[in-house]
Amino acid sequence: MPTLLEVEAQAATCTRCRLATGRTQVVFAMGNPSADLMFVGEGPGAEEDRQGLPFVGRSGQLLDRLMFEEMGITRESCYIANVIKCRPPGNRDPMPDEIEACSPYLQAQLDLVDPTVVVTLGNFSSRLLLGTTEGIRRLRGRSYPYRRGQLVPTYHPAAALRGGAEVVAEMRADLVRAKRLLAAQHAP
Repeated sequence: MPTLLEVEAQAATCTRCRLATGRTQVVFAMGNPSADLMFVGEGPGAEEDRQGLPFVGRSGQLLDRLMFEEMGITRESCYIANVIKCRPPGNRDPMPDEIEACSPYLQAQLDLVDPTVVVTLGNFSSRLLLGTTEGIRRLRGRSYPYRRGQLVPTYHPAAALRGGAEVVAEMRADLVRAKRLLAAQHAP
């Protein structure tokens, strides 16, 4: 099995889909590669494409704040990745063939990080990892058995920025659920 660094090196030169032609750089991941907690978002936006790191724009600032306030953690103690590694033009939604082309990278990240709790941020990551067509409104609010642990779907921080206090409150509740699941994994 390749290492995360080897998978990242492969992704850095990827041309499996049309997104390769418009990117500034591949946005692979950041955080602790041996973390028990992994966040999976949709794909990089303009600021992420510029910096080469996931969730560094306004959405990332909200995610950082909510992680700290509800879970008592920073991004250095978890692992953060996206379904697709290149920015879609104009921040449009990723196309099914783009998700399929990029999926082996995310699967390798999940295999190599091997988290006990995965928090999916938004429709694309939640649908992909749960293998469903259900939307995030229906999926969130509970956890699902996933690999060797649990998956907690929640809103994408961009949706929380648009949706206001109610969406942020629901996102907070989902992060508290993830924190409890992590604590239960470490209980004697």
